[in-house]
Amino acid sequence: MTLNLQNRLDLLSELGHYISSGGDEELDVAVRLSFTENQWFTDENSRESLRAIAESFLDRESLHAWAHAYNIPEETHHSRVIGLIMAGNIPLVGFHDWLCVFVTGNRAKVKLSDKDRRLLPVLVNKLGEWSHQSREQTVFIGDTDKLTGFDAVIATGSNNTARYFEQYFGKYPHIIRRNRNGVAVLTGMETREELHSLGKDIFMYFGMGCRNVSKLYVPHGYQFDTLLEVLHDYNRLVHHNKYKNNFDYNMTLYMLNNTPYLNNGCLMLREDPSLQSRIAAVHYEYYDDIRELDSLLEARRDEIQCVVGRMPVNGFSVLPFGKSQEPGLFDYPDGVDVMRFLVDGVKY
Repeated sequence: MTLNLQNRLDLLSELGHYISSGGDEELDVAVRLSFTENQWFTDENSRESLRAIAESFLDRESLHAWAHAYNIPEETHHSRVIGLIMAGNIPLVGFHDWLCVFVTGNRAKVKLSDKDRRLLPVLVNKLGEWSHQSREQTVFIGDTDKLTGFDAVIATGSNNTARYFEQYFGKYPHIIRRNRNGVAVLTGMETREELHSLGKDIFMYFGMGCRNVSKLYVPHGYQFDTLLEVLHDYNRLVHHNKYKNNFDYNMTLYMLNNTPYLNNGCLMLREDPSLQSRIAAVHYEYYDDIRELDSLLEARRDEIQCVVGRMPVNGFSVLPFGKSQEPGLFDYPDGVDVMRFLVDGVKY
């Protein structure tokens, strides 16, 4: 007997309570092993990702409102197999894709990143302990196994891997994601509190998420002194060995190439048109007025995951400072509605 929609939503709500209550020894072990195998996945970062999932994705009322916004049958008789190729840049970055497949009653065939292979299986297994029927909805395939036997695929990777994904999965219904980044728009009128919140957008998960701010748009004449001073509050990051290595490497590279940069001891700012920046560095670019800013962002729309700031930007939803890493259930990566893809067969 398969689970109906209400059963699935109840299970997910219970999973939210499990995470919010601290989990158990099995989850603790997974968090520790995640750090052992990938030292970017600190206990703090894994716990933060789990907290955000429980609060934003697994809240009972939010789940019901989200699921019932789509035409999901209460009883699922003909489920499809959805291949999921997950990234490993931040802990549980592929959870939302898995959640969409589970809620719609389809079956997920999951290829985990070798950088993040501990946490999701624990959460899925926990559902299996509470409901054996749920086990048939998720299968994890091995690191060396090819993804086969699927009806559609959702793959997330870099611009380079996306080209491979296009070749291999292009003939199937698919969503293929490439590099995107968060940007921040500053006016020079921000309070110290707002700038400190911007630090969360920059530094959370060491800046490795697609929603992390890697690029600042600032008006001509912008003075960086206050920003650098406030962001120095995050200097604990340089005690992390891998982050410190990247910081030192950036500094050496800039010095050898005579590249102008600003430095507050935990972050380097460099004027550069690129949206992608190295770990421990953020790019900035000047704008003259709101009209020019609108044009700059519109030209990079396909590279932008989210925008934070206090000033409206034409064509973009602007998040408050500090909120880039708090997506809700309707905040789909790249703006592609995964639920419509799964429920209505919408092609992207």
